[in-house]
Amino acid sequence: MSNHQTKILVADDEPKMRELIALYLKRENFEVTAVEDGMKALAELEEKGDVFSLFMIDVMMPNMDGFALCREIRSFSDKPVIFITAKGEEYERLMGFELGADDYIVKPFSPREMTARVKAVLKRANPVQGEELIHTGQIKINVEGREVSVGGEQINLTPKEFDLLVFLINNKGKVLSREHITRKVWDYDYFGDQRTVDTHIKKLREKLGEKAGNEIKTIWGVGYKFEVN
Repeated sequence: MSNHQTKILVADDEPKMRELIALYLKRENFEVTAVEDGMKALAELEEKGDVFSLFMIDVMMPNMDGFALCREIRSFSDKPVIFITAKGEEYERLMGFELGADDYIVKPFSPREMTARVKAVLKRANPVQGEELIHTGQIKINVEGREVSVGGEQINLTPKEFDLLVFLINNKGKVLSREHITRKVWDYDYFGDQRTVDTHIKKLREKLGEKAGNEIKTIWGVGYKFEVN
């Protein structure tokens, strides 16, 4: 997907921050809709439908905070979500990832960092042409269409969960450290703590179901390994 087709919804209650984010994204040829709170964001979604390719959400907003907005978005969309926060505390990051966020940007941040993260998240979320189907155990993955089924039943994964599952399966039988997973799945040296990986693994196991989920083995003190039972 080229940038001129990509619509991004930004929700931030600080006017200057909202304007700067929109300015730098527009310079990269993204189409930006910027609103000041979660309720306004929902109004945009009700009016326009699921047309946005990415959501950038401030955590602390009046009327409806970023976490509540993310819950609403995840009720109908698996498009990527990036949280914007002035704090970046561990509990905030973990809560955001539990809700299905794909990344966090901590204020203050440089325009280059922001646009790099946006492009990286969108790259992971969009189909990669020409890749083959993956079939292991009960799990079937259409990499190009980013579709996953377990025992013939399709399941919905967030972009990050999808990338994590593909990475684990492509390294089947290998013990992967949390640090290695964050570096490869996030495309850069991730700033969050290693429990971010644990949170995503937990959600992924739940969605895969008991049998397929148990194929993601915990290697205590190290990380994880995918192994068909």
